[in-house]
Amino acid sequence: MTTIVSKKKPNPIDIHVGSRIRLRRTMLGMSQEKLGESLGITFQQIQKYEKGTNRVGASRLQNISSVLNVPVAFFFEDAPGDPSTGTPGVSEASSSNYVVDFLSSSEGLQLNRAFVKIDDPKVRRKIVDLVKALAADSE
Repeated sequence: MTTIVSKKKPNPIDIHVGSRIRLRRTMLGMSQEKLGESLGITFQQIQKYEKGTNRVGASRLQNISSVLNVPVAFFFEDAPGDPSTGTPGVSEASSSNYVVDFLSSSEGLQLNRAFVKIDDPKVRRKIVDLVKALAADSE
């Protein structure tokens, strides 16, 4: 008798939560090793969470949110809905995919890290105005 081994596809929510963990970890410049160390688990486990291969339990997600200094809700922002039931996800409620796309890019991440280090609000405002002007010129 032969046994059919099928690889179960990760749940889209697990993939999304994992990608948000990775996004926040990279925003902070934290390695998988450092995050794992803070949680008392291996970096391989962090990899599995970030890929959505392993589901993150509630208590572990609470610990991750604490280490990464974000509310638990952060991990569900822009989450997909359930197409089988037509239940909308968080993404339909708040459309901020452009933020995730921006922060997922190398340039966006570098720009964000540098920008948050600027303490003077007037300087920050001038930078925003400059970027807007440059964007308008390219249109």
